Amino acid sequence: MSKYSGQDQFRHDGPDTTGVLIVNLGTPDAPDRRSVRRYLKQFLSDPRVVEIPRLPWWFILNLVILNVRPSRSAEAYRKVWTGNGSPLMNISMKQADGIRELLIEKYDNRVEVALGMRYGNPSIAVALDELASSTPRNLIVLPLYPQYSGSTVGSVFDEVADCLKKWRWIPGIRFINAYHDHPAYIAALAASVNRNWEEQGRGDHLLMSFHGVPKRYLLAGDPYHCHSQKTARLLAERLGLSDSKWSLAFQSRFGREEWLKPYCDKIIAKLPVEGVKNLDVLCPGFSADCLETLEEVNMQYRRLFIDAGGERFNYIPCLNDGREHLEFLTGLITEQAIIAGHEDAGEPPDSRLARASSMGAVR
Repeated sequence: MSKYSGQDQFRHDGPDTTGVLIVNLGTPDAPDRRSVRRYLKQFLSDPRVVEIPRLPWWFILNLVILNVRPSRSAEAYRKVWTGNGSPLMNISMKQADGIRELLIEKYDNRVEVALGMRYGNPSIAVALDELASSTPRNLIVLPLYPQYSGSTVGSVFDEVADCLKKWRWIPGIRFINAYHDHPAYIAALAASVNRNWEEQGRGDHLLMSFHGVPKRYLLAGDPYHCHSQKTARLLAERLGLSDSKWSLAFQSRFGREEWLKPYCDKIIAKLPVEGVKNLDVLCPGFSADCLETLEEVNMQYRRLFIDAGGERFNYIPCLNDGREHLEFLTGLITEQAIIAGHEDAGEPPDSRLARASSMGAVR
Protein backbone atom coordinates (compact mmCIF):
# COMPACT_ATOMS: atom_id res chain seq x y z
CA MET A 1 0.00 0.00 0.00
CA SER A 2 1.34 3.44 -0.92
CA LYS A 3 2.40 5.72 1.90
CA TYR A 4 0.97 8.67 -0.02
CA SER A 5 -2.60 9.72 0.71
CA GLY A 6 -5.10 10.43 -2.00
CA GLN A 7 -5.73 13.99 -0.89
CA ASP A 8 -2.16 15.14 -1.50
CA GLN A 9 -1.97 14.00 -5.10
CA PHE A 10 -1.86 16.58 -7.87
CA ARG A 11 -5.22 17.43 -9.46
CA HIS A 12 -5.53 18.98 -12.90
CA ASP A 13 -8.91 20.37 -11.93
CA GLY A 14 -7.70 21.65 -8.58
CA PRO A 15 -7.94 25.35 -7.75
CA ASP A 16 -4.88 27.58 -7.99
CA THR A 17 -4.46 27.90 -4.24
CA THR A 18 -1.57 28.80 -1.98
CA GLY A 19 -1.34 27.22 1.44
CA VAL A 20 -0.01 29.30 4.33
CA LEU A 21 1.24 27.49 7.41
CA ILE A 22 1.53 29.68 10.52
CA VAL A 23 3.67 28.09 13.25
CA ASN A 24 4.43 28.93 16.86
CA LEU A 25 6.08 27.01 19.68
CA GLY A 26 3.04 25.43 21.31
CA THR A 27 1.51 24.97 24.72
CA PRO A 28 0.22 22.23 27.01
CA ASP A 29 -3.42 21.27 26.55
CA ALA A 30 -4.14 22.11 30.19
CA PRO A 31 -2.27 23.60 33.18
CA ASP A 32 -1.93 20.26 34.97
CA ARG A 33 1.07 18.05 35.63
CA ARG A 34 0.11 15.33 33.16
CA SER A 35 -0.45 17.72 30.24
CA VAL A 36 2.66 19.73 31.01
CA ARG A 37 4.78 16.59 31.29
CA ARG A 38 3.58 15.38 27.89
CA TYR A 39 4.35 18.76 26.36
CA LEU A 40 7.78 19.07 27.98
CA LYS A 41 8.75 15.57 26.91
CA GLN A 42 8.07 16.38 23.27
CA PHE A 43 9.75 19.78 23.52
CA LEU A 44 12.87 18.68 25.38
CA SER A 45 13.28 15.53 23.28
CA ASP A 46 13.90 17.66 20.19
CA PRO A 47 17.64 17.45 19.35
CA ARG A 48 17.44 20.98 17.95
CA VAL A 49 16.39 22.29 21.37
CA VAL A 50 18.84 20.34 23.51
CA GLU A 51 22.08 19.58 21.66
CA ILE A 52 23.37 16.88 23.96
CA PRO A 53 24.18 13.27 22.94
CA ARG A 54 20.88 11.41 22.91
CA LEU A 55 21.63 8.54 25.29
CA PRO A 56 22.83 10.55 28.33
CA TRP A 57 20.15 13.17 27.68
CA TRP A 58 17.44 10.47 27.64
CA PHE A 59 18.39 9.46 31.17
CA ILE A 60 18.60 13.07 32.40
CA LEU A 61 15.28 13.98 30.82
CA ASN A 62 13.25 10.93 31.80
CA LEU A 63 14.74 10.15 35.20
CA VAL A 64 15.26 13.67 36.53
CA ILE A 65 13.67 16.57 34.64
CA LEU A 66 10.31 14.99 33.83
CA ASN A 67 9.91 13.91 37.44
CA VAL A 68 10.55 17.38 38.84
CA ARG A 69 9.78 20.15 36.37
CA PRO A 70 6.17 19.37 35.26
CA SER A 71 4.63 20.20 38.64
CA ARG A 72 6.49 23.50 38.91
CA SER A 73 5.70 24.44 35.31
CA ALA A 74 2.04 23.50 35.74
CA GLU A 75 1.83 25.87 38.71
CA ALA A 76 3.28 28.66 36.56
CA TYR A 77 0.86 27.92 33.72
CA ARG A 78 -2.09 28.12 36.11
CA LYS A 79 -1.09 31.70 36.95
CA VAL A 80 -1.56 32.83 33.33
CA TRP A 81 -4.28 30.44 32.13
CA THR A 82 -7.50 32.19 31.09
CA GLY A 83 -11.12 31.29 30.55
CA ASN A 84 -10.18 30.79 26.90
CA GLY A 85 -7.28 28.50 27.80
CA SER A 86 -3.62 29.07 27.04
CA PRO A 87 -2.79 32.70 26.23
CA LEU A 88 -0.36 31.61 23.51
CA MET A 89 -2.94 29.36 21.86
CA ASN A 90 -5.71 31.94 22.10
CA ILE A 91 -3.55 34.70 20.61
CA SER A 92 -2.10 32.43 17.91
CA MET A 93 -5.60 31.46 16.76
CA LYS A 94 -6.56 35.14 16.56
CA GLN A 95 -3.39 35.83 14.57
CA ALA A 96 -4.15 33.03 12.09
CA ASP A 97 -7.77 34.20 11.75
CA GLY A 98 -6.68 37.79 11.20
CA ILE A 99 -4.09 36.85 8.59
CA ARG A 100 -6.67 34.66 6.84
CA GLU A 101 -9.16 37.52 6.67
CA LEU A 102 -6.59 39.94 5.25
CA LEU A 103 -5.37 37.44 2.65
CA ILE A 104 -8.91 36.55 1.57
CA GLU A 105 -9.66 40.26 1.11
CA LYS A 106 -6.74 40.43 -1.30
CA TYR A 107 -6.83 37.03 -3.01
CA ASP A 108 -10.42 35.85 -2.53
CA ASN A 109 -10.52 32.09 -1.92
CA ARG A 110 -7.19 31.28 -3.56
CA VAL A 111 -5.37 31.09 -0.24
CA GLU A 112 -5.76 28.67 2.66
CA VAL A 113 -4.33 29.38 6.13
CA ALA A 114 -3.70 26.83 8.87
CA LEU A 115 -2.15 27.11 12.32
CA GLY A 116 0.26 24.47 13.59
CA MET A 117 2.26 24.23 16.80
CA ARG A 118 5.75 22.75 16.82
CA TYR A 119 4.93 20.99 20.10
CA GLY A 120 1.49 20.08 21.36
CA ASN A 121 -1.77 20.66 19.51
CA PRO A 122 -2.70 21.39 16.79
CA SER A 123 0.44 19.81 15.40
CA ILE A 124 2.23 20.86 12.22
CA ALA A 125 1.20 17.52 10.70
CA VAL A 126 -2.48 18.22 11.37
CA ALA A 127 -2.18 21.74 9.95
CA LEU A 128 -0.46 20.47 6.79
CA ASP A 129 -3.12 17.80 6.34
CA GLU A 130 -5.70 20.59 6.50
CA LEU A 131 -3.88 22.47 3.75
CA ALA A 132 -3.33 19.32 1.69
CA SER A 133 -7.05 18.97 1.06
CA SER A 134 -6.84 21.88 -1.38
CA THR A 135 -3.70 20.49 -3.12
CA PRO A 136 -1.97 23.89 -3.02
CA ARG A 137 0.37 24.85 -5.85
CA ASN A 138 2.51 26.86 -3.40
CA LEU A 139 3.16 26.50 0.32
CA ILE A 140 4.40 29.40 2.46
CA VAL A 141 5.68 28.52 5.93
CA LEU A 142 5.84 31.33 8.47
CA PRO A 143 7.36 30.46 11.86
CA LEU A 144 6.41 33.26 14.23
CA TYR A 145 9.96 33.70 15.49
CA PRO A 146 11.37 37.07 14.36
CA GLN A 147 14.98 36.08 15.04
CA TYR A 148 16.38 32.87 13.59
CA SER A 149 17.65 30.10 15.83
CA GLY A 150 18.20 26.49 14.95
CA SER A 151 16.33 25.60 18.15
CA THR A 152 13.17 27.32 16.92
CA VAL A 153 13.02 28.05 13.19
CA GLY A 154 15.36 25.17 12.34
CA SER A 155 13.17 22.78 14.29
CA VAL A 156 10.07 23.96 12.42
CA PHE A 157 11.83 23.27 9.13
CA ASP A 158 12.75 19.76 10.28
CA GLU A 159 9.15 18.95 11.19
CA VAL A 160 7.70 20.41 8.00
CA ALA A 161 10.21 18.44 5.93
CA ASP A 162 9.41 15.21 7.79
CA CYS A 163 5.70 15.72 7.15
CA LEU A 164 6.17 16.55 3.46
CA LYS A 165 8.13 13.32 2.97
CA LYS A 166 4.74 11.62 3.12
CA TRP A 167 3.23 13.77 0.37
CA ARG A 168 3.30 12.63 -3.23
CA TRP A 169 2.64 16.14 -4.57
CA ILE A 170 5.13 18.64 -3.13
CA PRO A 171 4.08 22.24 -3.82
CA GLY A 172 6.49 25.07 -4.38
CA ILE A 173 7.76 26.04 -0.93
CA ARG A 174 8.72 29.41 0.49
CA PHE A 175 10.11 29.21 4.03
CA ILE A 176 10.39 32.49 5.94
CA ASN A 177 13.32 31.95 8.27
CA ALA A 178 13.59 35.38 9.94
CA TYR A 179 12.24 38.92 9.90
CA HIS A 180 14.27 40.46 12.72
CA ASP A 181 15.25 43.58 10.76
CA HIS A 182 12.26 44.01 8.48
CA PRO A 183 11.32 47.72 8.45
CA ALA A 184 7.62 46.99 8.93
CA TYR A 185 8.35 44.74 11.91
CA ILE A 186 10.48 47.43 13.55
CA ALA A 187 7.78 50.00 12.78
CA ALA A 188 5.12 47.80 14.40
CA LEU A 189 7.24 47.39 17.52
CA ALA A 190 7.88 51.13 17.70
CA ALA A 191 4.18 51.92 17.28
CA SER A 192 3.34 49.52 20.10
CA VAL A 193 5.91 51.09 22.45
CA ASN A 194 4.83 54.65 21.64
CA ARG A 195 1.19 53.77 22.15
CA ASN A 196 2.00 52.23 25.53
CA TRP A 197 3.99 55.30 26.55
CA GLU A 198 1.08 57.54 25.62
CA GLU A 199 -1.30 55.44 27.73
CA GLN A 200 0.93 54.42 30.66
CA GLY A 201 3.62 57.06 30.73
CA ARG A 202 7.26 56.69 29.79
CA GLY A 203 9.78 55.09 32.14
CA ASP A 204 13.42 55.94 32.83
CA HIS A 205 14.75 53.02 30.83
CA LEU A 206 13.60 50.47 28.22
CA LEU A 207 14.78 46.88 28.68
CA MET A 208 14.39 44.56 25.69
CA SER A 209 14.32 40.96 26.85
CA PHE A 210 14.90 38.07 24.43
CA HIS A 211 14.67 34.35 25.13
CA GLY A 212 18.12 32.93 25.75
CA VAL A 213 19.96 29.97 24.23
CA PRO A 214 23.21 28.31 25.31
CA LYS A 215 26.29 30.32 24.37
CA ARG A 216 27.76 27.33 22.52
CA TYR A 217 24.95 27.62 19.94
CA LEU A 218 26.32 31.06 19.06
CA LEU A 219 29.86 29.69 18.90
CA ALA A 220 28.64 26.91 16.60
CA GLY A 221 27.30 29.46 14.12
CA ASP A 222 23.72 30.18 15.19
CA PRO A 223 22.83 33.81 14.28
CA TYR A 224 20.19 34.28 17.00
CA HIS A 225 22.41 36.49 19.17
CA CYS A 226 23.21 38.76 16.22
CA HIS A 227 19.59 38.92 15.09
CA SER A 228 18.46 39.89 18.59
CA GLN A 229 21.11 42.59 18.83
CA LYS A 230 20.05 44.04 15.49
CA THR A 231 16.37 44.08 16.37
CA ALA A 232 17.12 45.92 19.61
CA ARG A 233 19.44 48.42 17.95
CA LEU A 234 17.00 49.21 15.12
CA LEU A 235 14.11 49.63 17.54
CA ALA A 236 16.13 51.92 19.81
CA GLU A 237 17.08 54.04 16.79
CA ARG A 238 13.45 54.17 15.64
CA LEU A 239 12.38 55.31 19.12
CA GLY A 240 15.18 57.87 19.28
CA LEU A 241 16.73 56.38 22.41
CA SER A 242 20.29 57.18 23.45
CA ASP A 243 22.51 54.28 24.49
CA SER A 244 21.98 55.01 28.18
CA LYS A 245 18.21 54.76 27.86
CA TRP A 246 17.91 51.15 26.76
CA SER A 247 19.39 47.71 27.41
CA LEU A 248 19.23 44.24 25.92
CA ALA A 249 19.16 41.04 27.98
CA PHE A 250 18.39 37.32 27.65
CA GLN A 251 15.92 35.44 29.82
CA SER A 252 14.72 31.89 30.54
CA ARG A 253 18.05 30.15 30.94
CA PHE A 254 17.93 26.52 31.99
CA GLY A 255 20.61 24.22 33.35
CA ARG A 256 24.14 24.96 34.53
CA GLU A 257 25.99 25.83 31.33
CA GLU A 258 26.62 29.39 30.18
CA TRP A 259 23.87 30.99 28.11
CA LEU A 260 23.80 34.23 26.13
CA LYS A 261 24.55 37.25 28.30
CA PRO A 262 23.67 39.58 29.85
CA TYR A 263 21.14 37.64 31.92
CA CYS A 264 17.85 39.45 32.29
CA ASP A 265 17.39 38.79 36.01
CA LYS A 266 20.88 40.16 36.75
CA ILE A 267 20.20 43.34 34.75
CA ILE A 268 16.84 43.92 36.41
CA ALA A 269 18.30 43.53 39.89
CA LYS A 270 21.10 45.99 39.03
CA LEU A 271 19.08 48.77 37.39
CA PRO A 272 17.49 50.20 40.59
CA VAL A 273 20.96 50.44 42.17
CA GLU A 274 22.03 52.50 39.14
CA GLY A 275 19.13 54.91 39.61
CA VAL A 276 16.46 53.38 37.33
CA LYS A 277 13.29 53.43 39.40
CA ASN A 278 10.76 53.41 36.56
CA LEU A 279 11.36 50.56 34.12
CA ASP A 280 9.66 49.64 30.82
CA VAL A 281 10.16 46.07 29.60
CA LEU A 282 9.48 44.74 26.10
CA CYS A 283 10.00 41.23 24.66
CA PRO A 284 10.64 41.73 20.90
CA GLY A 285 11.58 38.08 20.34
CA PHE A 286 8.06 36.84 21.13
CA SER A 287 5.25 37.28 18.61
CA ALA A 288 2.59 36.47 21.21
CA ASP A 289 2.38 36.72 24.97
CA CYS A 290 2.99 33.39 26.67
CA LEU A 291 4.29 31.83 29.87
CA GLU A 292 7.74 33.37 29.44
CA THR A 293 6.39 36.90 29.06
CA LEU A 294 3.33 36.84 31.32
CA GLU A 295 4.67 34.79 34.22
CA GLU A 296 8.46 35.02 34.03
CA VAL A 297 8.77 38.66 32.97
CA ASN A 298 5.60 40.35 34.18
CA MET A 299 5.39 38.45 37.48
CA GLN A 300 8.82 37.12 38.51
CA TYR A 301 10.88 40.00 37.14
CA ARG A 302 8.40 42.57 38.41
CA ARG A 303 8.87 41.26 41.96
CA LEU A 304 12.63 41.16 41.47
CA PHE A 305 12.71 44.79 40.32
CA ILE A 306 10.55 46.06 43.18
CA ASP A 307 12.50 44.04 45.77
CA ALA A 308 15.73 45.54 44.39
CA GLY A 309 14.45 49.07 45.03
CA GLY A 310 12.51 49.81 41.84
CA GLU A 311 9.23 51.72 42.06
CA ARG A 312 7.36 51.11 38.80
CA PHE A 313 7.63 48.14 36.44
CA ASN A 314 5.73 48.56 33.15
CA TYR A 315 5.48 45.47 30.96
CA ILE A 316 4.70 46.34 27.32
CA PRO A 317 2.69 43.47 25.75
CA CYS A 318 3.84 41.61 22.66
CA LEU A 319 2.45 42.59 19.27
CA ASN A 320 -0.06 39.74 19.55
CA ASP A 321 -3.07 40.17 17.23
CA GLY A 322 -2.76 43.95 16.93
CA ARG A 323 -3.66 45.43 13.57
CA GLU A 324 -0.12 46.62 12.71
CA HIS A 325 1.25 43.16 13.48
CA LEU A 326 -1.33 41.33 11.38
CA GLU A 327 -0.83 43.70 8.46
CA PHE A 328 2.93 43.24 8.68
CA LEU A 329 2.71 39.43 8.79
CA THR A 330 0.26 39.42 5.89
CA GLY A 331 2.59 41.65 3.90
CA LEU A 332 5.51 39.40 4.75
CA ILE A 333 3.60 36.43 3.35
CA THR A 334 2.66 38.19 0.14
CA GLU A 335 6.27 39.30 -0.37
CA GLN A 336 7.38 35.68 -0.53
CA ALA A 337 5.22 34.41 -3.37
CA ILE A 338 3.05 35.78 -6.11
CA ILE A 339 -0.22 34.15 -5.17
CA ALA A 340 -1.70 34.57 -8.63
CA GLY A 341 1.40 33.44 -10.49
CA HIS A 342 0.76 29.70 -10.85
CA GLU A 343 0.98 27.88 -14.14
CA ASP A 344 -2.34 27.94 -15.97
CA ALA A 345 -3.67 30.63 -13.64
CA GLY A 346 -6.83 32.07 -15.12
CA GLU A 347 -7.77 28.90 -17.03
CA PRO A 348 -10.92 27.32 -15.55
CA PRO A 349 -10.22 24.05 -13.66
CA ASP A 350 -12.68 22.08 -15.83
CA SER A 351 -10.90 23.27 -18.97
CA ARG A 352 -7.51 22.25 -17.57
CA LEU A 353 -8.84 18.82 -16.64
CA ALA A 354 -10.38 18.27 -20.08
CA ARG A 355 -7.17 19.26 -21.82
CA ALA A 356 -5.06 17.05 -19.54
CA SER A 357 -7.45 14.11 -19.96
CA SER A 358 -7.19 14.34 -23.73
CA MET A 359 -3.44 13.83 -23.29
CA GLY A 360 -3.83 10.74 -21.13
CA ALA A 361 -4.00 12.16 -17.60
CA VAL A 362 -6.08 10.23 -15.09
CA ARG A 363 -7.62 13.38 -13.64
